[in-house]
Amino acid sequence: MGGSSSSRLFSTLAQSLPQPEPYSEENPDLDLDPDQLRKECEEILQHRPARPHRDLVRSTCMAPCSHKYNPPIRIMQWNILAQALGEGKDGFVRCPLDALNWNERKYLILEEILTHRPDVLCLQEVDHYYDTFQPILARLGYQGSFLPKPWSPCLDVEPNNGPDGCALFYRRSRFMPKATAHLRLSALMLPTNQVAIVQTLCCRVTGRWLCVAVTHLKARSGWERLRSAQGADLLQSLCSITSRGGNRAPSGTTPLVVCGDFNAEPSEDVYKRFSCSPLGLTSAYTLLSSDGHTEPPYTTWKVRPSGESRSTLDYIWYTPAALSIESLLDIPSEEQIGPDRLPSYHYPSDHLSLLCDLSFREEPHRLL
Repeated sequence: MGGSSSSRLFSTLAQSLPQPEPYSEENPDLDLDPDQLRKECEEILQHRPARPHRDLVRSTCMAPCSHKYNPPIRIMQWNILAQALGEGKDGFVRCPLDALNWNERKYLILEEILTHRPDVLCLQEVDHYYDTFQPILARLGYQGSFLPKPWSPCLDVEPNNGPDGCALFYRRSRFMPKATAHLRLSALMLPTNQVAIVQTLCCRVTGRWLCVAVTHLKARSGWERLRSAQGADLLQSLCSITSRGGNRAPSGTTPLVVCGDFNAEPSEDVYKRFSCSPLGLTSAYTLLSSDGHTEPPYTTWKVRPSGESRSTLDYIWYTPAALSIESLLDIPSEEQIGPDRLPSYHYPSDHLSLLCDLSFREEPHRLL
């Protein structure tokens, strides 16, 4: 099934490629057609059930404010499930091992990305950066950055493809890079095994600056205090990076988006730290709720030997004073997810992707 397409696609893609040249309008360095690539993914996956259909939702509190001089910026957040962990450690007892086969699962991940074509893509549990995501996304017009965990649990699994970590990609046609920070998160001044990437960008359309961070906090119950300390450390770094002491936008504090698998429900202290921080952050997905303040009922749903787990752990935080949410990708229903939960033949990760379209609010001095 799909063997010829598979070899055709990955004979040209799945190899280490040099870093792309800086983007220019005369030579955009795009040598892959995203529409054709998506069709090839669909052809390879034709024997699998279709991924759950998800709609972009716009609510009354997400009034559009963009126009041709301020087009929306699409942000995608996703823990894609490290291949080594999915096959060797995580114990998804209702997921057939064949459904996790990397030779097909990678196409499901790519299909999801190609369906939505984000301007900024934030990923966790990436253990195929150099042989899959970096070369493919570079040839689709993205610039990427990768930061592995210092002691990745993937290395305990044989075979493995190296350590997993966070990756951040942005579309070169939309943004110019201004600064990149690779952070190893600390707790009580001691380094931990969790990391973050912070990318400061300048929008080519508006000239406005945007800071985007991706992180993945400590997993498992019993580690709530550590997650809170990691969140505090990240917030402190973000305050420095976005303010006068760091990579400041010409007009002042840089608007901020923070994407991540926080491994924390909204009841945890680290969530409260972010919602009450001096950065003025709000969780984008609360806008899907009727009251505008409640998170979705789940962003991950899995069955392990210890039982079934349905949790809200993944977030897109943003600064509403400077950014406006225009639409959000909805959360699939229990029926769409299916009785065996995630991952499955029709969805490649135990975490759902999150996606929002946002735009810059008008700055006060521009309204005068």
